[in-house]
Amino acid sequence: MAITKGAKKALRSSERKRVYNARRKNAMNDSVKEVKKLVASGAKEDAEKLIAKAYKAIDKASKSGLIKKNTAARKKSRLAVSLKK
Repeated sequence: MAITKGAKKALRSSERKRVYNARRKNAMNDSVKEVKKLVASGAKEDAEKLIAKAYKAIDKASKSGLIKKNTAARKKSRLAVSLKK
């Protein structure tokens, strides 16, 4: 347990950041899974509509430092390739 005043403040701050990061990561993963599921089922028109939402979630995660820039680029590239197949 935190003892000093600064450690208590850091604990509160890190808890807020943890919740925020978890929300952002879940949004990213959910949108990517949704697109992959639609591609697998053969509904490419619906997947094309949702790919912008997935790109946006990936970009936001990258911008906030949750994932690295190249990881974001790789995820977007793989989504685009899966959609083209």
